Amino acid sequence: MANPRHNGAQLATQPQLTIGEKDKAIATYYATLDELAGGQGVQHEGGLRRAFETLLAHYAAQMKWTLIGEVTLDSGVRPDGVLRDASLFYRGYWEAKDTHDKLDEEIEKKIRAGYPLANTIFEDTQRAVLYQNGKRIGAFDLRLPRELADLLRTFFGHREAEIENFETAMAAFQERIPDLARELKKLIADERSDTSTNAAFRDAFASFYALCQTAIDPRISIEAVEEMLVQHLLTERLFRTIFNNPDFTRRNAVAAEIERVIDTLTARSFNRDGFLQGLDRYYLAVEGAAVYAARGEDGWTEKQRFLNLVYERFFQGFSVRQADTHGIVYTPQEIVNFMCASVEEVLTAEFGRALADPGVQILDPATGTGNFIVNLLRRIPARSLPQKYAHDLFCNEIMLLPYYIASLNIEHAYYSLTGQYQPFEGICFADTLELAERVVNREGVVEHSLWISEKNSERVEREKQAPIMVVIGNPPYNVGQVSENDNNKNRRYPTIDGRIRDTYAKDSKATLKNKLYDAYVKFFRWATDRLQGRDGIV
Repeated sequence: MANPRHNGAQLATQPQLTIGEKDKAIATYYATLDELAGGQGVQHEGGLRRAFETLLAHYAAQMKWTLIGEVTLDSGVRPDGVLRDASLFYRGYWEAKDTHDKLDEEIEKKIRAGYPLANTIFEDTQRAVLYQNGKRIGAFDLRLPRELADLLRTFFGHREAEIENFETAMAAFQERIPDLARELKKLIADERSDTSTNAAFRDAFASFYALCQTAIDPRISIEAVEEMLVQHLLTERLFRTIFNNPDFTRRNAVAAEIERVIDTLTARSFNRDGFLQGLDRYYLAVEGAAVYAARGEDGWTEKQRFLNLVYERFFQGFSVRQADTHGIVYTPQEIVNFMCASVEEVLTAEFGRALADPGVQILDPATGTGNFIVNLLRRIPARSLPQKYAHDLFCNEIMLLPYYIASLNIEHAYYSLTGQYQPFEGICFADTLELAERVVNREGVVEHSLWISEKNSERVEREKQAPIMVVIGNPPYNVGQVSENDNNKNRRYPTIDGRIRDTYAKDSKATLKNKLYDAYVKFFRWATDRLQGRDGIV
């Protein structure tokens, strides 16, 4: 998870862009070309393309899009520029060529190489060709301001139905979620309070609540557990469908436990499908956008961005309080990629080891939607993947929905890379900092807590015994603590707090040391201790 003070992706609103041949930006474009070509004698693509890049960036800013140079897409191609909107969808592509090249021949080469043609400009400063929806729309004489303005209007005016439907649906979904959540919470509260009916649900809820007290926080509120059930009900279809995994709620250790509680809730009168039928149009639009996001141009990276976006949007509608408390804004893919590449390089340079080596065990303590583990999987050679996946990769998540998404995300990535489905046994639904605590009973014997389910508990114990070499991730910070109880944001962890007191605080000359007990600092202290004196990387 990343900085909670960041507001996340905002709902995309597309302004009406007016582009005229007498615009100052267009005049500046021609003046820049004259200066580069006439004044400085620049003739090559690398020098001349700056003028068109500046022009695109000017109008992109008015659309609330960002022009990013030379992004390598998953297909391996590398356009000179991609334009991305505030929701992280790619809206357009640009490729510059030398004036001395034959533009049409160069375009054919790019098409054969797999360049995207959803909304793409190919240009050589004198002529441009525009493709949209895979078809050639037309050619434009860039020496004429009128035709340059026509090109830009057509390019920036292009809309893809999947994106527009998604934006409309997500805006409505966010608006609708609070009402749906209130209705579901009322239903759950009514079933719990009516002692004359549905005893099975009351018993199941009480048992699950007790599990949450043991596994998450002894002081977790009943309201927080009710919200977990509501989150599950509102989103399990969405992520199950996006990953084409209808068996998820049966296979996943935590989802299966929650389903048992919900089954008792629905058994008497509540019909889940009927209650959620009104959400069909939202679900369908989001599911359609998910397919669009992974359409093959930059499928893997875009799917990660898309899942994070949907999750952020859900919580901005469901509970702004929880979004702020837990820092529900996720690490950009570019940073995830950089951090994983850095670990790979340091392992080789400092330790003479490789990611793929057996025994190089890696843990992400606050995995969010699993982006770091997915990125690492894609760096491991196919021959080594089964061993690494089964034995050397671990991650934890304490919030229900990102835990679901991470499980699906990681398992789907492994399936895509190997063609074989295997459950990921390395993910735990657990509070990482709580794992450092030793639970001792009255007889002085260390007890093993039940972490929601027996299967999840087995995973936790396996992780605790693993000789971790690398801790990688981006824990929440400036949010008090990762506690499901919103009224207990500064939860104490005796072991970690004691270690901070005996090390960081003891050696600090600061007068006020409260910030040393921030969650991010606690994760650093925990991670260093977790290496247990071994050489490794945090």
